[in-house]
Amino acid sequence: MTILPPVFLLILTFSSYTSLAAPTLNATDFIRTNCQITLYPQLCYHSLAGYANAVQQDPARLARVAVALSLSRAKSMTLYVANLSRQADYAAEPRAASALHDCFSLLGDAVDQIRGSVKQMRRLKSGAGEELRFQLSNVQTWMSAALTNEDTCVDGFEDVEEGALKSDVCDRTLKVKEVTSNALALVNSFVAKVMVP
Repeated sequence: MTILPPVFLLILTFSSYTSLAAPTLNATDFIRTNCQITLYPQLCYHSLAGYANAVQQDPARLARVAVALSLSRAKSMTLYVANLSRQADYAAEPRAASALHDCFSLLGDAVDQIRGSVKQMRRLKSGAGEELRFQLSNVQTWMSAALTNEDTCVDGFEDVEEGALKSDVCDRTLKVKEVTSNALALVNSFVAKVMVP
């Protein structure tokens, strides 16, 4: 029996996917080609190629998978920062504790925004009507806001003394931000394809 990671289970709800067979070359090429429009194309491809069977050659599915992956990464980072934040309450560095608490709050907001995007992507109506335009606009707005919150988390460490904690949190948050940035780029690409007059 194959045990699927949580993000994959979420993605299965996005498609009529029925097989766990090896992805076709066309599906992986589709992902590679679409990832070229992102700021981090290698990360995009390597993080999404494993979902080629779910994506096939469907830009809507690709955007959904990318947003779901972004949610998974943001949730993991939020839990990580929550644990560090509790430990920092007992440390001697109040600036670091404050930055961690702020980062936790910002990442929590980002998770809520990305979660809203996932839900909205699940409810997309086919066609190019006003409802679809509104739904996709919501996703773009929420993903952009999540990206801003992730950026702001990193910015909050500017006044924190250089050290392992600052480097660790900033580096990890930047990696989450890159995944979110890629997801937003793929959403924007999908919007451009379906909203052509």
